[in-house]
Amino acid sequence: FYDAIAPIVVAESLNREIVYQKSRYDDGPGDYLNCPMDRETYLRFIEELARADYVPLRPFEEPHYFEGCLPVEVLCARGPETLRYGPMTPVGLPDPRAGYEAYAVVQLRKENREGTTYNMVGFQTKLTYAEQKRIFRLIPGMEQVEFARLGSIHRNTFVCAPLLLRPTLQLKSRPDLFLAGQLSGVEGYVESAAMGLLAGINATRLSNGLQPVVPPTETAMGALIRHLTESTPDRFQPSNVNFGLFPAWETKIPKKQRGRQRAEMSLAALQRWQEELAAEMNK
Repeated sequence: FYDAIAPIVVAESLNREIVYQKSRYDDGPGDYLNCPMDRETYLRFIEELARADYVPLRPFEEPHYFEGCLPVEVLCARGPETLRYGPMTPVGLPDPRAGYEAYAVVQLRKENREGTTYNMVGFQTKLTYAEQKRIFRLIPGMEQVEFARLGSIHRNTFVCAPLLLRPTLQLKSRPDLFLAGQLSGVEGYVESAAMGLLAGINATRLSNGLQPVVPPTETAMGALIRHLTESTPDRFQPSNVNFGLFPAWETKIPKKQRGRQRAEMSLAALQRWQEELAAEMNK
């Protein structure tokens, strides 16, 4: 599948008379910067985005995108209101100076500790560099913006894990070979690192004459493993970790309590697993 990254802008090049600081639904200033748009500005922006030039795929490439990280121009092509109800939704972001929500908002997330650069939230793109500069400078507050990095697209390759992988991340056909990272079929930096950690643990165990292990499905790592190995092969797609991957609740849990309950169950399962492994090593 194809994945895209968003541009990064230089903070001091933003017009702070227009851009305001606020996190969604927070009463305080928050960690995000926001560029508000009225209806006329939004429609003009969408019109220019819809007809912009983008980097084409090669003839042998098919446009399969990761649904959780779609290019902004692909979202735009789904309808003029798609972005306004997606990454550009103004809900929970009233301009403290105006006292009301704009028609649409472009959010900027701090990219480094010093706050010298900001990432354009949800603006992954495969537009040409020239078009990115032209169109994104139509955003209020970004008319003179400098780009520390422009957006781009790249291809991620992964195996059909349900057919090829054991829950230990060993290849079924080559038990001495482990796969990890995005190649194993997960999406995201943390998820890829987690698969690398498990593959490393199991490779070490195998080389020392021990059986490879599988984390409990109640844990995030175990839930990802179950997604990799128990999904329907012909519909398998990479996934970030999410609550939908975890085992179903045995009893009905109030929605507001589910996150905490899930965390407590996961930590308890992880502790039991660690104790079992420690007992095995002490035999």
